[in-house]
Amino acid sequence: MAQVKVTISGKTYRMACDDGQEDHLAGLAERLNRSIEQLRERFGEIGDQRLTVMAAITLADQHAEAERRLVEVEGEAAGLGAAHADIVERHAAVETGIAEAIDALAERVEAIASRVAGTDANRS
Repeated sequence: MAQVKVTISGKTYRMACDDGQEDHLAGLAERLNRSIEQLRERFGEIGDQRLTVMAAITLADQHAEAERRLVEVEGEAAGLGAAHADIVERHAAVETGIAEAIDALAERVEAIASRVAGTDANRS
């Protein structure tokens, strides 16, 4: 297990994380620290604990909004998948219709060719 030192609101904390996750944890701590600093600039010195709670709620709200948007995008993607399947089905039906039309046309051409060949045989 790795150890990381992070500084949040001027205080240094030593935290444990899985090996390889050190940069990720440091980035999360920096994000929390930035959020606290932004709130401090906006509201002034209202107490470290209160600023930390407000920052945590702000980040939780952003997370909840991202999750809501993800569900929405997944729904849109599912809709696009269904539309794609419908288009593929229609395309296959059109191909079948074209193939049947070509077959019918070929039969007509063969019938005409057969009549023409019969007429030519009667003239001889």
